[in-house]
Amino acid sequence: MLDATLRTQLQTYLGMLRRPIALIASLDDSPKAAELRELLETIAALSDRISLSFDGNHALRPSFGVAVPGESPRIHFAGIPMGHEFTSLVLALLQTGGHPPKVEDALIAQIKTLPGNADFETFISLSCHNCPDVVQALNLIAVLNPNYTSTMIDGAMFPALVEARQVMAVPKVFRDAVDFGSGRMSLEEIVARLDTGAAERDARALAEKAPYDMLIVGGGPAGAAAAIYAARKGIRTGVAAERFGGQVLDTLAIENFISVSETDGPKLAMALEQHVKAYEVDIMNGQRVVELVPGELVEVKLANGASLKSKTVVLSTGARWREMNVPGEAEYRNKGVAYCPHCDGPLFKGKRVAVIGGGNSGVEAAIDLAGIVAQVTLIEFDTQLRADAVLQNKLRSLPNVSIILNALSTEVHGDGQKVNGLSYRDRASDALHRIDLEGIFVQIGLLPNTDWLKGTVALSNRGEIEIDARGQTSVPGVFAAGDCTTVPYKQIIIATGAGATAALGAFDHLIRGGQGH
Repeated sequence: MLDATLRTQLQTYLGMLRRPIALIASLDDSPKAAELRELLETIAALSDRISLSFDGNHALRPSFGVAVPGESPRIHFAGIPMGHEFTSLVLALLQTGGHPPKVEDALIAQIKTLPGNADFETFISLSCHNCPDVVQALNLIAVLNPNYTSTMIDGAMFPALVEARQVMAVPKVFRDAVDFGSGRMSLEEIVARLDTGAAERDARALAEKAPYDMLIVGGGPAGAAAAIYAARKGIRTGVAAERFGGQVLDTLAIENFISVSETDGPKLAMALEQHVKAYEVDIMNGQRVVELVPGELVEVKLANGASLKSKTVVLSTGARWREMNVPGEAEYRNKGVAYCPHCDGPLFKGKRVAVIGGGNSGVEAAIDLAGIVAQVTLIEFDTQLRADAVLQNKLRSLPNVSIILNALSTEVHGDGQKVNGLSYRDRASDALHRIDLEGIFVQIGLLPNTDWLKGTVALSNRGEIEIDARGQTSVPGVFAAGDCTTVPYKQIIIATGAGATAALGAFDHLIRGGQGH
């Protein structure tokens, strides 16, 4: 099951074990159990610090636990953790074996003192790129706190349990068999939910912070760039972000970030955060901002009741894709449902796709995709396309594009792993139709994360923050960058440049005593 290269790599990692560990298997007579036995025997043979037994009594079979010898396992894998989950297995082995996690000391201390107890189950797919983060976070909590357990469940191996729990998307987490949450969740987010007193303590600590020279709101590419440029000026810099990485975390493949030929969203987000942490930047993660109060010191109010103050502020709160809000859309996000043709279009080479939306962005997407994919079907709610005439003419000239007007998308279909169809209703006849396809690009606009700014800074009719060439907003000392602004193209690389521009504009404002350029 493990090729020679993987075995060599794993043996190197297992050399980092600081104490013995035990693998305790609960098997049945299925072919998958035989595969799991082979994997476990291979792992055990790579280190004399690993013992293996087959006398486990876990209810889910085949499965195995990872434990300190003499203790009951607190980490279980119900399934064969290969694919994206192989890293989760390696980390579980190392961390149970005493290898220190790459987590800040304060967070480790918080995990060790979490109140209560819980048995967590995380339903995953081995092809899911969001699942490992959740599995690894819950596994680490189980390693550090004896009152918590974590079980990874491969949904494909336990369909009856998936049906019973009504799991329709992964990752899906249950706490003591009760729904805890779904989708990507960071370790910090999970710990904050478990630590009932954390929000109050956090608010008190934040309220005591001295004013910043520059405070960046948002931790995506624009916010990261702004933080780096600010910190390099030697000024007191802070970042308040709901989740560092922002929308990039939900991007699967990135192949157009210049000088990086290929990466994915989570890797890029991690690289952005590591780069920011190389400077003296006060990063306040997990913070949702709810109000901006202009003044000589700009006040930023947080959802937990705390307030931060700064001489200048850079708003980089990003945007979110406007969704169809139909059944199946969330389940197949990043499994055929996509929102960025520039980023994800090349992944659908030679396949059939639909584009939802007949405005400029939708028609441009269809034109762009037509040069890559086998067939494009554009679906527009209105009785006519709303894009510029020159774009419509170009679209209609393409041989592999069909256009459906006056149609309402009603459901995304799939096989459990990826999209295989889309249903729509003809608004004139009320008849339902289905299209077989492999990809759906939703192009009905972006929603800037600016609702909390209404009435404070000037916004466009689309809700975007209006800025000048230096990133300055209508409020002195408040700058903005990235997808939340009126910048015409919403791209990662453009956001990073805009973040640098806004930070330099804010610094110019500082050194000129608030008089501007």
